[in-house]
Amino acid sequence: MPPVMDPRTAKLLPWIVAIAFFMQMLDGTILNTALPSMAASLNESPLRMQSVVIAYLLTVALLIPASGWIADRFGTRRVFFAAILLFSIGSLLCAESPNLGFLVASRVIQGVGGALMVPVGRLVVLRAYPRSELVDVLSFVTLPGMVGPLIGPTLGGWLVEYASWHWIFLINIPVGIVGCIATLKFLPDLRGAERVRFDLGGFVLFGAAMVLVSVALEGLGELHLAHARVMLLLLAGLACLAAYWLHAAKFEKPIFSLALFRTHTYAVGILGNVFARLGSGAMPFLMPLLLQVGLGFSPSRAGMTMIPTAVFAMFAKAMARRLIERLGYRKLLTINTLLLGALIASFATVDASTPYPLLLVHLAIFGAVNSLQFTAMNTVTLIDLSDADTSSGNSLLSVVMQLSVSLGVAAAAALLQGFVSQYVHPSESQVLESFHYTFWCVGGMSVLAAAIFLQLSPDAGRAATPVEQHAAGEL
Repeated sequence: MPPVMDPRTAKLLPWIVAIAFFMQMLDGTILNTALPSMAASLNESPLRMQSVVIAYLLTVALLIPASGWIADRFGTRRVFFAAILLFSIGSLLCAESPNLGFLVASRVIQGVGGALMVPVGRLVVLRAYPRSELVDVLSFVTLPGMVGPLIGPTLGGWLVEYASWHWIFLINIPVGIVGCIATLKFLPDLRGAERVRFDLGGFVLFGAAMVLVSVALEGLGELHLAHARVMLLLLAGLACLAAYWLHAAKFEKPIFSLALFRTHTYAVGILGNVFARLGSGAMPFLMPLLLQVGLGFSPSRAGMTMIPTAVFAMFAKAMARRLIERLGYRKLLTINTLLLGALIASFATVDASTPYPLLLVHLAIFGAVNSLQFTAMNTVTLIDLSDADTSSGNSLLSVVMQLSVSLGVAAAAALLQGFVSQYVHPSESQVLESFHYTFWCVGGMSVLAAAIFLQLSPDAGRAATPVEQHAAGEL
């Protein structure tokens, strides 16, 4: 049963969790713009600065699997406070870094905080509110996370140009201070019903799998590793994952129980997240490139062009609950997934002759559909889990979300590079054509997830909705 909260705490709690979402999403999008300036300031080659991104990525990939156990062991208030504090301290150390080695170490500290902030924040929401309110609360707390990618690149470019790269980290400090104070004052201290022994063997196997797979995915994209190395890393990661599966089958309390997949909505939601996020994860990578490289937009104009995507995503969050109650998860997710894939593929029609207002409308519709997809599939994944499984199930969802987005970016980058490499000296029209082919492929990948969501039962997740509860009360 959810804890009893006073009205003020119930109202403020989503805002506190939203701070964590905002900090992490802003940091993830603001940094890339500043890497060249950081390299010049630290007397490093820009090609070596990728370690700044990878250090954070690998730390998060390694620690997310343990986030649920840590929250159960030490309590959500203490862990959430420590996460925001570590993220803020790491940000301060990044801003004060005198060399690349110090900066990479500081990013690891940031990564420890980042690995705990969002999973533990979502776990607090899952435990603190009735399942009937889950759609509304999750929709609200993820809104600031959608603002981060909107303002991140533009803010990063402005800070580098008019101040210095240090400020991309220093802006986290006041937000972190507010988050720490609010956490200590209002966040409930929730723990698991029973204390279990930490699954160290499972953590090592699963963590190794996540790190190896993450490096392999980055190797396809930004690291530009040879394909043989990527395959070796990927196979090693899959071997560790298979070893974890065998370990979890015999261990009494594994870090991620195989019993989670006996909850049908959870199994469908996890698999649906993997494939649906391939397209959604690729879009923040593809669209700025299309606008700047394919259509010749300036960075500032490209950033402004993306505003309708974020604005209409926020409007869609407000409609999510009513649509889910009216259509049910099965029908909504099947239709919305098909529509999302079709919208992604339809960006293959955008070229220099596309009227600018039409492009803005196109992006606005995509933002709304994409936002509704995230809300519905995340909620259906978690809504039927038992209280005993919420911690483990929520942590696994966080891992899947991170890896599927990384896979989407890597797949889009590989597709785009493959299409462009067909030409010895590609012209502007051939580059644009390569973007079009990539959008067709990414949209097609997204459509495939609809077959997964069709496996939901027509009444999946609806037992927890207010409509059903009200009807039950009248009987």
